[in-house]
Amino acid sequence: MPIRTRVAALAALTAAALAVGAAATAQAGAAPGGTAPGGTAQKNASVQKNASAPKKAAAPRFLAASELPPHPTGWTAGPVTDGFPEQLAYCLGEGVPAYDYRHRLFHTELDTSAVQVTVVTGAAAKGKALADRLNKEIRTCAARLERLYPEIEAEGRFFGTLPVEEGATVHGLHTETSYGATDVNLLSVGRDGRTVTVVGWGQMGDFDDAPLAAFKKTAKKAVTKLY
Repeated sequence: MPIRTRVAALAALTAAALAVGAAATAQAGAAPGGTAPGGTAQKNASVQKNASAPKKAAAPRFLAASELPPHPTGWTAGPVTDGFPEQLAYCLGEGVPAYDYRHRLFHTELDTSAVQVTVVTGAAAKGKALADRLNKEIRTCAARLERLYPEIEAEGRFFGTLPVEEGATVHGLHTETSYGATDVNLLSVGRDGRTVTVVGWGQMGDFDDAPLAAFKKTAKKAVTKLY
């Protein structure tokens, strides 16, 4: 079983739903000529209000299976699901702030798997702060794993940045257990304004088995495809 699902369980993330505002009621007076309440003037006001209402922003788009690093058996994409994925808990489970995350899981017929998680924050500054926080958590992941799990040796690597929108970073993590199991993971953190996306890829093996060049293309695509 890969370490990405074996090492840690995701800490529960709770979101409180707040109901804001109350319906305002207005008493309509009689219009000249005996027009009943709810007549033309009221309808025109309603039309103007609806026309000026801001349109709801489009939801960020997710990667398709065909946009992941090529695999001999091909990829299968799951549905887009609410919540933070437990598949990233080994590095980020304790370090993610409470936002409304959405994610998609991908798998092959062998041991290779992938995941994408996306979140829309309240502003570009918050998006930057979240991306910085996630990058820090990934950079310190190897040391935390070794501290928490003495039977594991872990090595983290930084594979640089990608010139896309507000930028993306690429990281790698290799783990080996005392009983011989080895796993390699690639992770990216990208941002487009207030929206942040993380892509994770993993399988048994070491850094030589990781498709770094193809993963960088996937990481870049994950950001450009958001909007």
